[in-house]
Amino acid sequence: MSTRFSHRITLALLISSSVGYAHTQKNAAPASETLPATVLGEHTTLEGIVAHRDARLPATIIVRDQQGHRRQTQTDEQGHYQLDVSELTAPLSLSAVEYGGNNCLLNNQACAICLSALLPTAQSGKGNIANINPFTDRIASDMAAPAGYIGPQQLSDDAGTPALSAATWKQANAVFHAGFGPALKQAGITNPAQFDPLHYPATQQKAVRQLVDVINHNRNYHNDSGQAGHTVLTDSVFRPIVGLSADGSYEGLDYGYAHCQLDEIKKAKTRIFIVGDSTAANYEKLRFPRMGWAQVFEQQFRHDGSVKVINGARAGRSSRDFFYEGWFRQMQPGDYIFIQMGHNDQNCNGARAVRGAADVGNLCTYPNDAAGKRQFPQGKPDMSFQNALERYITYARQHQMIPVLLTPTTSVKDAQGKDGTPAVHSHFTRQNAENGFAFIGDYSQTIKDTAKANNVPLLDVEPDTIALANQDNGHHWKQYWLVIDPKRYPYYKDQAGSTSKPDTTHFQQKGAIAVAEIVADSIRVDDTLRPLADYLLKKKH
Repeated sequence: MSTRFSHRITLALLISSSVGYAHTQKNAAPASETLPATVLGEHTTLEGIVAHRDARLPATIIVRDQQGHRRQTQTDEQGHYQLDVSELTAPLSLSAVEYGGNNCLLNNQACAICLSALLPTAQSGKGNIANINPFTDRIASDMAAPAGYIGPQQLSDDAGTPALSAATWKQANAVFHAGFGPALKQAGITNPAQFDPLHYPATQQKAVRQLVDVINHNRNYHNDSGQAGHTVLTDSVFRPIVGLSADGSYEGLDYGYAHCQLDEIKKAKTRIFIVGDSTAANYEKLRFPRMGWAQVFEQQFRHDGSVKVINGARAGRSSRDFFYEGWFRQMQPGDYIFIQMGHNDQNCNGARAVRGAADVGNLCTYPNDAAGKRQFPQGKPDMSFQNALERYITYARQHQMIPVLLTPTTSVKDAQGKDGTPAVHSHFTRQNAENGFAFIGDYSQTIKDTAKANNVPLLDVEPDTIALANQDNGHHWKQYWLVIDPKRYPYYKDQAGSTSKPDTTHFQQKGAIAVAEIVADSIRVDDTLRPLADYLLKKKH
């Protein structure tokens, strides 16, 4: 019978040597704060449950100790595992990799769902519980960041699990409870303050499963390296819970709302899944009034539950890495798939300082040339924008979904590339002085080429967003794009999007609503989308 650990043991990350990953060493904490390494005696075992809504089971479990020793096993098809860890040296690092997956780190190939957990100590010679789930992965992320790791995977893959001390572990668990305390109670945990996502007993698995079912888990993209970064958690409709930063406070899960939304998703006659970038994404309450247009798109439809919008758009994503990172797993047969990419596909300047090589390696796709011919480096067809878009189309049709392509929204830039109006079309590449771009072409035209070649509905929203920026001689574009008074919204003090640093790409609330209306208008005039148009609210005149 496994023995639950005491919740009084609180630890935090200190420094370690890291092999093969970006890692900035921190100053060591006083020795009195460091948990001593403990060699585990014979008959010491771990058992637990891997809980994740979308992970394929059985999962592979990998345990590493401070000396670099490794043990491995598999869960059963319900996610349960048991493993002998005798003679390993605690603390232990645990990883779970879904069935069939082998890539937890790179964003230029298909990523598996991977989870981490840190086990600070274990009762030697006895059975110990060590569960692995999105919550333990985020706590591991909070532990990894202060030690200079990019994310929990780099920590898990390190040859030796780092020393641990009290403060950071305590803080990581404290912010977890602050964010999930009310949700734990709503889900049926009788004593939320004592709940431990690492050590909870099997009797609480039903409640944990209810929470996991309303959570989307993934890992962020690290701009400078292109590797998988810190843990991101959102609710059933992709409203952020935690993930804006590599560590720190949560915005809190409203379990009742998330459960209700999940129920509406299941009951909806028609679902629209958004594949997109930051111009469409949902944003933290902290960053209000910043909004993506898809965050308010459902408001364009009748309020009778017939249509549900699942806004899977993610900031910073291109058509390549959105696909590789698996953000679209929530799509179901019968869904409309709205695919709007282009902004980050343009990150093809290999000469850009710091992140140029990572952008080209992970985000960049190249548009077709002026004659409509696909362009990509030899041996890398996934770097063709058309090829990348067609993967979604193929996937959608293979799974009885309806793909729809959208041109990207405009950035408010004039013909000289300067911020401001009159805004012009800017979704194209041209050789720059550093020769950072390998190919020249037009992204919006490539989207049109792809729609025509594949007989897919096209919503050409870019011209109308240009017109939105330029209306009234361009005097009011700052009411729509992200130009925020930091006196009213302090988050924007010294931030992009403030009145002193206008953001000419992203929207505030009024702009998001206006673009959502533009998308709805485009649906209305496309005969192939008549079944969807019938659910739209009557247009106000």
